[in-house]
Amino acid sequence: MRKIVLVGANHAGTAAANTILDNYPDCELVIIDRNSNISYLGCGTALWVGRQIDDTDGLFYCSQEVFEKKHAKVYMETEVTDIDYDAKKVYGKTKDGREIAESYDKLIIASGSLPIVPGISGTDLENVDVVKLFQDGQKINNALEDENIKNVAVVGAGYIGVEIAEAVRRRGKNAMLFEMQDTCLAGYYDPWFSRDMDRVLGEHGVELHYGESVKELKGDEDGKVRKIITDKGEYDAEMVVLAIGFVPNSSLAKDELKLHANGAILVNLRQETSLPDVYAIGDCATVYSNALKSPAYIALATNAVRSGIVAAHNACGTDIESAGVQGSNGISIYGYNMVSTGLNLKAAEKAGMEVEYTDYEDLQKPAFIKENKPVKIRIIYEKASRRIVGAQMASYEDISMGIYMFSLAVEEGVTIDKLKLLDIFFLPHFNQPYNYITMAALGAK
Repeated sequence: MRKIVLVGANHAGTAAANTILDNYPDCELVIIDRNSNISYLGCGTALWVGRQIDDTDGLFYCSQEVFEKKHAKVYMETEVTDIDYDAKKVYGKTKDGREIAESYDKLIIASGSLPIVPGISGTDLENVDVVKLFQDGQKINNALEDENIKNVAVVGAGYIGVEIAEAVRRRGKNAMLFEMQDTCLAGYYDPWFSRDMDRVLGEHGVELHYGESVKELKGDEDGKVRKIITDKGEYDAEMVVLAIGFVPNSSLAKDELKLHANGAILVNLRQETSLPDVYAIGDCATVYSNALKSPAYIALATNAVRSGIVAAHNACGTDIESAGVQGSNGISIYGYNMVSTGLNLKAAEKAGMEVEYTDYEDLQKPAFIKENKPVKIRIIYEKASRRIVGAQMASYEDISMGIYMFSLAVEEGVTIDKLKLLDIFFLPHFNQPYNYITMAALGAK
């Protein structure tokens, strides 16, 4: 019987565990996780905090009990203290101080990522929080019940920061969004899109403090945060939420596993690390970017799940490779929907790629349809090869399904010219006869 030890049981770990337990009954699985819960959908934190959903019950899709019923051995609230890769042993300590040691034939590391906390004074004050675990969401939710908290500063205008700013406003608090870039969502969208989201946030009362660098947090004599200091001003804030981003939690790699430039564990398409019989999945590991045609770091739950499935099959003896990823993503704030896949212009430039792009904007449906909103699209393609390397779409309409086609286009190396005469149906209930995807492609140079 092959024994597999899995370190970490959130999205990547849960996918790996269920794949092993459901498909390979002859494998023995030991799961070690330092948290008290499994499979929390962090994307629901802002929805819960903002009262867009009633409770958190649906934000968990697996549990220790589920794994144990499938005959896994599960250690919860247990910290892995060391891994002896030569002896193939994992050492840990439980919540009550008991030391454990588990040997393995195959090891899957799913240690995830850690929220970035800036090296400034005041981050240890009360009501200064990060957004990662279920417990973090509980803290933020409970703090917003306090009538004395009127001003909330959200630091970082990526996906989580923007979503938390919306949630804070929905709770009737003053939300201030701080970002060093000159627009929100700069890592995913070009300004033509992100400035629309800036406008949406502003129209709903979120104070936008872009181009500002946070220097210090100040508290009162009780140790509670009271002010946020930037390079441009000083603002009252009874609560600060740090949503700057995440770094891979690759400390278990020690000096024995090869790492990517950002510290993520470097893996191949089978999720294998530089050591035999050791796999890494989820936010602690790299992915293969089909747009860049090279390893990259894209921390998304969808990527984590796929990596867990791939690693599990390989660890159990079934040879399977990842198809690579595009980093497909989306956001909906006050009903304004934005989706993207692959590279934006800034990411392409940073990678040294010479690209072109084509834009188009029109109503989603024919003008005679009453319920009808504008939609905008940008398709980015490599200048020399003309292969599509990215796309962005936005509308108050639900245009989200369209990005799946572009994700597949990036994966398969489809050229912009291939889209020009693509068979796209027309029906007034859905779209225009001159579909915006077709029109954008026809506008390519």
